[in-house]
This record gives sequence, structure tokens and C-alpha cells, in this order.
Amino acid sequence: MTLRPGSALLGLLLALAAVWTPGTPAQADTLVRNRSEGWSAADERGYGEFVAALGASGCRTVDACLKSPANPFRASDDTGLRWRADCADLPYFLRFYYAWKRGLPFAHVSAVSPRGRARDIRYSPRGNQVAARRDVLSGDNALAVMRRLRDTISSATYRIHPRLEGNDLYSPALTPRAIRPGTVIYDPNGHLAVVWRIENDGRIRYIDAHPDNSLTRGTYDLRFARASPGMGAGFKNWRPVRLVGASRGQGGTLEGGRIVTARNGEIGDFALTQFFGTDAPPPDDAAWKRGGFVLNGTRLDYYDYVRAALGGGSLHFDPLHEVAEMTVSNCADLGYRAEAVALSLAAGIQNRPQPERLPENIYGTEGDWETYSTPSRDARLKTAFKELRDSAQRFLELWRARDPRLGYAGRDLAGDMLAVHDRAAAQCRVTYARSDGAVVTLDYEEARRRLFRLSFDPYHCVERRWGAEGPEAASCRDGALKRRWYEAEQGLRNQIDRTYESRMDFSLGQLEARLLGTGPAAPPDTDLRGFLLKEKGR
Repeated sequence: MTLRPGSALLGLLLALAAVWTPGTPAQADTLVRNRSEGWSAADERGYGEFVAALGASGCRTVDACLKSPANPFRASDDTGLRWRADCADLPYFLRFYYAWKRGLPFAHVSAVSPRGRARDIRYSPRGNQVAARRDVLSGDNALAVMRRLRDTISSATYRIHPRLEGNDLYSPALTPRAIRPGTVIYDPNGHLAVVWRIENDGRIRYIDAHPDNSLTRGTYDLRFARASPGMGAGFKNWRPVRLVGASRGQGGTLEGGRIVTARNGEIGDFALTQFFGTDAPPPDDAAWKRGGFVLNGTRLDYYDYVRAALGGGSLHFDPLHEVAEMTVSNCADLGYRAEAVALSLAAGIQNRPQPERLPENIYGTEGDWETYSTPSRDARLKTAFKELRDSAQRFLELWRARDPRLGYAGRDLAGDMLAVHDRAAAQCRVTYARSDGAVVTLDYEEARRRLFRLSFDPYHCVERRWGAEGPEAASCRDGALKRRWYEAEQGLRNQIDRTYESRMDFSLGQLEARLLGTGPAAPPDTDLRGFLLKEKGR
């Protein structure tokens, strides 16, 4: 797999708002026409198939996805449309688009408020509650609805206790029937994804969008954190809705009425297992971490439980296949990052003066920093590399313990994992153009070595965005002040935990003084090759 940063740049730059291009005549029908009072089981299957097809298509922007052959409704859209959605918008965007095209009812939360005090409702400690809702009825303009969704939906919309009613999504059971294409995944650190496929072994594939309008793919793992129930983290399915009080108009369209959402007790696969475990529920939310996960008499950690429950009730690892696949996935993530950096460079952010302070929180912000910086993306990338290294260690421990869950019949697991990793890594290349135009190519291992030198700061030159040193960095045009900022931000680059509730609006002097909250002195270990070489020599 060869990934080059400029390959999708044009598509990203064209992924503008879902509005008419100036001068383009309105040719397609954009009115909402509700024709069904509710979603049938067949409608839900159809929605899952729609999402699965988009996921399998390989499209790299929302705009490209909806214009690809994977979208069966593309011919009904005007060619002048440009579709846009970030991570929080994407689940609502896809759900409404399908509802619009199929004449199905749709309503959405239009405002939330924090439960208790919160500096930023996207990261409220106790979560949020629904403050207002809005129905989409026949005669509404679908493009106006999509613009409204982009304006009103944020990650705060998902941060709702699973026991609360009135929201758009509910907590499903952890079963193959309940977790399916179209299921939403909420990371309380402020990221959203949509499931598009479940593998036979229980691994969950998702698509996610980003502020730069790119669309990426990944596999569910500990990058999606668990959190207290009030934060509403985890898997979410769309609540059943009914259009009531409508009258059947000419042509079969349902006119007027209002949309009612099902309550938790009316939903067959509503469950709180993902929050409280399979044991007896703890006495209150404060004790949620005490909940354990037992499947077929075996106690598992949460992520193993999810995989086993969705994989037919048992947990099996093919260590060689998994190491190879995780390596390929990491390479893809490097390519996604390359595209994000290229978009920032195209906008010229690196040529602007360095602000006097960092944003209040580098992971949760707005404006140019949200669009062009990469601290969250980089943290997830570092987490994935660390998980690969830690997974290899776990596989060795299972093998040495003769654990039946491990499917390996060879005699040198460390050596064989190293071999499959190296074969997969050998296919990976990421390139970037220096400030002087010279092209630099990084192989997989070199990119890994630089992980914690990669600058997330969009005001830095491309060489620092890619962690260059020595002669490679000589073409960087940053002055002494930006160089000091880059060096002072090293502690923040060393951390992989995204601390959204922390104040991080540090000045340069505060970063250089290493104040509390400016990050650890050293990064975690991500060196899979070094670990396996050491184990192979034991």
C-alpha cells in the first residue's frame, strides 16, 4: 500500500458546504416528502446496507462517497452539490440523507444543555440533556435541513446518559443483531464514528469524518474510551420514530403531524451492558467501573468482551494476521494524516505568525485550529502504534501460557510476528514536499520513530509537521520564535491521552517552564520491532 499525501487534496478542497454552487440552476427535487409513518425492519436493513456500501467503496470524502456508485440515490442529486460533514455531523448526515431519499420520518435534537456546570458542553463532566427537538416534515427543504444539522449537531449532542429519554439514539445490547452497520460509536473525548462492517471474528470496522472534510476508516479498539454513564460513551443506535397526526395528501405524501420517539422501555434491544457489565448492576453510577464482563463463564475485559460477543460467543486470535492487519491500518492512518497536513499547508496556515497562546484546549476548539491542527488525530495514531506493540506482547504471553484462544502452530511466534510486520511495513511509504519543494519519502519504521516529533501545530513548517531533523529540516522557514514553540510543545506531543477538560492555553514561557499539564517528559514505547527482536533473542 503506497499512500501519498497529495492524492486526495483536490477532493478535500472541493468538499464545500452542501449548498448550490453559485450559478448552478436548481434541477433536482430537494423537498422532503414523508411517505411512511415509521421505519420498518426492511428500512433499517436498507440503511445498514447503504452505510456498508459507502464503507466498502474506499471513498475518501463525504462528497466523494455520495457521488460514488456505492450511493444508489446519487442520480437524484444535482451535480452542483458539494457535501460536507465532520465527525459529529456524519451520523446525522447519513441518517437524514437516507430518510429523505426513502420518504422516512426524521427528527433531531436541536439543542442540549449541561447537567451541572461545564466549561464546554462537548466535554461536560456529568453529560448533557436534551433542551430542544425539531421535526422534519413534508415540504421542508432537505438542503436547509442538512445545513441546520451542521449548525446544531456537535459531539455534545451525543453526551447523554443512556437512561435519559428524548434523545435521538439509545444504548443497544452488545449482540450481533444490535451492533450493525449504521450503529454510531461515541468517544467521550469528542470523536464520532459509524459502523460499516462486523467481521466474523467480531472486529468492528467504522468510518469517520474530520473537520478537514476527509473520511477515514478504522477498527474499533481502546482509542474509543469508556467513561461514566453520564457521558454517554460507546455504541448508539437510532431510536424508532413514528409520524403521528399526519394526513395523506395527493400522491401519497404524509402532510403535517409530529414525530414521536420510542422510549427506552419500548425498544427490544435497549440495554446498559456496555456501561455496567454483565454482573448485577452496581448500586449507582459512581460505581460503574465495578461492573464486570462474563461470557460463557469466562471473565473478559470490556474490549475483549465486545469482540467475543460479536464474534459468535468466543474469542480467538490469529496473531500473525492481526499484526499484519494492524500494521497496514497504521500505514493507512499515516496516509490520512498526510492528507490533513497537506490541506493545512494549502491554506497557508504555516505562514501566519504564531499566536501568543495555545487554544484553551488543543483537542477541543474551533476555527482554524480545529480545521488544520492534528493533536487528536496524532494522539489516536500514537495510540494505535502503541496498541500494536502491546498486542504483540500479549500474544506472546498467551502463547507461552498455552492459551487455547491463540491460533498459532509455529515454534517462533516472535520471529513470525516480526516477519509479517516487516512484510506489511515494506509496502508503506508516506511522502511530503519540503518548503523548498524537495520530496521526502518516509518508510513505515522511520515514520514510527518520528511519531512523537510530528508537530500537531498548524503554524509550523512542513518539516516540523513531519518531525524532520538535521539536513532534512534545513529548508524550514520558521524563525527562532516558532522553533522555540516547537521545542516547548514536546511534552504535549509525548502524551497520548486526550485531556479535553484541562486548561491548555499555555504561553511559550509556561510551556518552557514545564508547568503541570504540559505533558510527560518521555513518550510511551511504540517500538514493536525492538520488542520482538529482544524477545526473539531470549
